Amino acid sequence: MKKCIRYLGLDVHGREIMAAVVEEDGKERYLGVIPNRPESVRDLINRLGEKEQLRAVYEAGPTGYGLYWQLEGMGVSCEVAAPTLIPTKAGDRVKTNRRDALKLARYHRSGDLSYVWIPDEDLEALRDLIRAREAAKRDEKRARLRLKSFLLRHGLRAPQGARAWTTKYRAWLEAMTFERAALTGTYQDYLHEVHHHELRVRRLEAAIEEAVEQAPEQFREVVGALQSLRGVGKTTAIGVTAEVGSFSRFPHPQQLMGYSGTVPSERSTGDKHHRGAITKTGNSHLRRLVGESAWSYRHRPALRYALKKRQEGQAAEVVEISWRAQVRLCGRFHRLVARGKTKQKVVTAVARELLGFMWAIGVEVERRRTNATAQEKLG
Repeated sequence: MKKCIRYLGLDVHGREIMAAVVEEDGKERYLGVIPNRPESVRDLINRLGEKEQLRAVYEAGPTGYGLYWQLEGMGVSCEVAAPTLIPTKAGDRVKTNRRDALKLARYHRSGDLSYVWIPDEDLEALRDLIRAREAAKRDEKRARLRLKSFLLRHGLRAPQGARAWTTKYRAWLEAMTFERAALTGTYQDYLHEVHHHELRVRRLEAAIEEAVEQAPEQFREVVGALQSLRGVGKTTAIGVTAEVGSFSRFPHPQQLMGYSGTVPSERSTGDKHHRGAITKTGNSHLRRLVGESAWSYRHRPALRYALKKRQEGQAAEVVEISWRAQVRLCGRFHRLVARGKTKQKVVTAVARELLGFMWAIGVEVERRRTNATAQEKLG
């Protein structure tokens, strides 16, 4: 007797999950609401029969991938759908949790959903650590701006030649005194917050270093190779590799560019073609990282000491890709500026192409690692 596949749609929220199932023949059934807890999910799956016949799906969202890992661990095939790519009928004005669960199951059965790539638990943990550092850097920047605004309001200027946050500048800050106790209290609090966030950033960076040392060898090799590019330091290389995961999962660099949301939107009909701003429907963390690195390509191509140091020990192909990136992206930067494009648009265009060079390096390193592993097994 042929066993029928059952499609399970889960509308997941912080405290509860709405479940619905669609049979292979199209019959739909709403299963109700369960608490969003591992034991409740386990009971639901056990009630639905053989796990091998279940195909579960839920939307990517703030609840993360814990449910995915639990279902896969139980032997249930699970997918996570991209929310922005779920089909929506133009005339459908009713949206409820029940209808969402049924819709997910229905579209999962018909194959109309687009699914996100799921990292393993170790990579997701590293992503969280890197994003915690990003948040700490933003808090550090805000704390510094508050302190500088306070000094500006009271007409206090740093000594001539003391650039912000250098040793000389910090010595001037530490020696600052005020006649009024209220101003002293305010200043000390602002300065303490700056110190606090700087220490927080350093702690997180040390934790990232430790986590990378324990990462798989391929991950470390990709991180090292990406640093051969101009404007890509160790922190940026780790962040990009953690956000992308495996570069080889993208058959073409344009797909990686789309994943980052740096490709232009398009609205074309008939013989009319219009391209607008970038879509931003992708990984915002990756987009920010490459955007910061892209500013380095406003300078003419050069191989300075710091870059030479990062390129030591790298394959000749990787170094060659890095140099081609400098020549092409610098030329593109200045050509776009000469055409009257704003600096931000120019940097966005350069960042998009920089991702292509990152893809080429990542794929090259992963290919070498795969071949080396295969030879070790044969040997």
